[in-house]
Amino acid sequence: MTPTAVRGVDIYEFPWVSDPEATSRWGEFESGFPFRPKRYFYIISGVPSGEIRGEHAHKQCHQFLMCAYGRCSVTVDDGRSRLEVQLDKPSVGIYLPPMIWGRQWQYSADAALLVFASERYDPADYIREYDAFITMVRGG
Repeated sequence: MTPTAVRGVDIYEFPWVSDPEATSRWGEFESGFPFRPKRYFYIISGVPSGEIRGEHAHKQCHQFLMCAYGRCSVTVDDGRSRLEVQLDKPSVGIYLPPMIWGRQWQYSADAALLVFASERYDPADYIREYDAFITMVRGG
């Protein structure tokens, strides 16, 4: 795990395991993972390269993103610092704690972004307006 300049956002690298039949990537939810997932979803290949996904923060939900195939860029923002990370290896993921603005973009044509979430889907947990997010994180 490698911390970033954005509050609470960390980069994780999972081990590679090779055997005569295939190369696999693995991680354990009980150890080495920042939370216990309750939900997952994919953003499947075919997202146009210029399209932006995400563009929100969560009040309570933790998320972990990894590009299982292809590549995409993830921008994270804590209201003071912003960082762009390229997810281009299936063994690397990024952890977004609550109250981090995230967006995903610059998808390769074959990208498949896998997202693990700590909570079940709840529309009330989303902050969809950047100005409202800034007001909340800055205590206004």
